[in-house]
Amino acid sequence: MDMSEKIEIDRKLLFDSMPIPRFLVVLDEEKTYKIYDINKRALQYFNRSEKQILGKKIQEFMDSENARHFIQAFEVCSKQKVPVTIQALPSFPGGLRVHGFWINPVIDPDNEEIILIDVMAQPDSSDESILQRERDDAISLLTSIFDVSEVSIIVTDHHRRIIRVNESFVRTYGWTRDDLIGEDFTMLNTPDERETAIENHENYIKTGIRNSGEMKILRKNGSIANALFTTATLELSQGRRFQITTIMDITLRKRMEMSLRVAKEQADAANQAKSAFLANMSHELRTPLNAIIGFSEIMQKETFGAIENPRYVEYLEDIHSSANHLLAIINDVLDMSKIEAGRIELDEHTLDIKEMIDIVIRMVSSRAFSSGINLKAEVQENIPPLQADPRLVKQILINLLSNSIKFSEKDRDVTIRSFLEDDGDLLIIVEDNGMGIPKEKIKEAMEPFGQVRDPIHAREHEEQGTGLGLPLSKAMMELHGGTLFLESEENKGTKVTLTFPRQRIKKNEKAQ
Repeated sequence: MDMSEKIEIDRKLLFDSMPIPRFLVVLDEEKTYKIYDINKRALQYFNRSEKQILGKKIQEFMDSENARHFIQAFEVCSKQKVPVTIQALPSFPGGLRVHGFWINPVIDPDNEEIILIDVMAQPDSSDESILQRERDDAISLLTSIFDVSEVSIIVTDHHRRIIRVNESFVRTYGWTRDDLIGEDFTMLNTPDERETAIENHENYIKTGIRNSGEMKILRKNGSIANALFTTATLELSQGRRFQITTIMDITLRKRMEMSLRVAKEQADAANQAKSAFLANMSHELRTPLNAIIGFSEIMQKETFGAIENPRYVEYLEDIHSSANHLLAIINDVLDMSKIEAGRIELDEHTLDIKEMIDIVIRMVSSRAFSSGINLKAEVQENIPPLQADPRLVKQILINLLSNSIKFSEKDRDVTIRSFLEDDGDLLIIVEDNGMGIPKEKIKEAMEPFGQVRDPIHAREHEEQGTGLGLPLSKAMMELHGGTLFLESEENKGTKVTLTFPRQRIKKNEKAQ
């Protein structure tokens, strides 16, 4: 026997004596995968004889599902010319267990064509030492996570005894592990929560349901901490159940909430007291002013005799003008206070928009004339009537037109327009080309008592008012379910758009 024959025999012996299943597959001329050679361990795995397997197609000794599984892997291996791994198949009659199969192409170095496919089983991973190492690694990983977590964690058994507690809980609440391990967890609950905590623990352990909520925890120094908790039930071997509770301390947050709540209540109380005081002072403030205005008008008309000194006539005019101005300011403040206190209710009527605009223009025309301002009105023809509070709508328009007149220079135009939009909303627009408002100060102008004036213009207009015109108009629009939108640019003018919702538009019978 020459050396080559001996080597061939040795290879065959090595192949047959391998402790794992192994077989060789070839692709015949019909493009069918057949078994070329198979070792004893593989015969045992498939529980077949060599005669039943050698030269046979895969599907002839396997069920269709397993055969398809192998064939798909062979095709990938053949086309890609790379090793392929497949998972273990369901147990075969031989009783051997494997983890999977390595499928490796054997390639001819001359033409790089596949000669055959080598299929070798992977050892079963159920080896106890491997499993033990994996379990040890998993336990080590979970223990590390448990210990380094910044969220406090407590583990209790079905007797409510604490069996594990992490470093975060110890650090946060001041207890040591010796204080806690083996103790009933209710020692951490405040007396008012213990009964509920016991009932919940029993329920969670039995049913395995998850829960979360707030709880109070006793620190070792006797102080009480507020916390958010989340519970979950873990079941181990022999039906042993444990409750895992994660705890996040929210004591500082609760203190902040309490402080904010108290501050809000105090602010609301102060605001309500202010609003109630101003609203209740209506009679006391208005009565003497009405008397001053009335008597000054009688004296101006010289009803009971002539006023000889012209200086007194001038003083009377100042008294009358100042009293009217003061009354207007008081009315604005009282209206804003009533709105804030929720004490203004709409007295709604059907009003004609064109007629309302004509009335308002007549009321401010003398002021516009004395300031050299041109007033213009553009109202859509056959504009439908509006369901609204006439007094408030009139006050809104007077406020807006008065502002435009006050802060426009001589020979400038102030225009008021009204029309229906395509979506049915009614718009009223008051526009001027006066001094305008810097864009960064528009928000300030819309706040109560906010006045955006430059010093030069402030000297030109001594009657500065309260700064309530725009915010009061905005609040009155919101009472109607509408909006007030202001656009302005310094030295170019201001445009205020009032939008009344379509629900307030009445059917215009004249337009039908």
